[in-house]
Amino acid sequence: MVEAQVTWTDGERFVGSASSGHAIVIDSDRERNTATGPMELVLIGLCVCTATDVVSILRKKREPFSGIHVRAEAERATEAPTVYTSIKLIYTITGQVSRKAAEDAIRLSEGKYCSVSAMLKSTARITTELHLSKAAEIAGPAGKK
Repeated sequence: MVEAQVTWTDGERFVGSASSGHAIVIDSDRERNTATGPMELVLIGLCVCTATDVVSILRKKREPFSGIHVRAEAERATEAPTVYTSIKLIYTITGQVSRKAAEDAIRLSEGKYCSVSAMLKSTARITTELHLSKAAEIAGPAGKK
């Protein structure tokens, strides 16, 4: 069983933790914006879920990758509940990876392994885009290089 909990601190800010024992600050106040919001955490969860799958699959295929970056661009419904209605996952994989191996890994993640993707598919159309790069340049936080 997995457990999660939050404790209110002030405004719309909470400290959350889960079974792992790690804590994170979450802020639902879009104006104050002092921490990642709950819907942003969902997208981060999707990115890390699929990235983990892709890393695992490429390792099993012995593909020589040197970096993986996954970025999500999402649209939300205009009325409550403002669920995600479309999500585009943009994968940038560096190294001497074959396009076929990368595409297969992404397809397996989306169709079989990524539980976050499986949940989000009930409300969102998820599309993917793949960029392969031989260079060691990978975008960092918020897409900054």
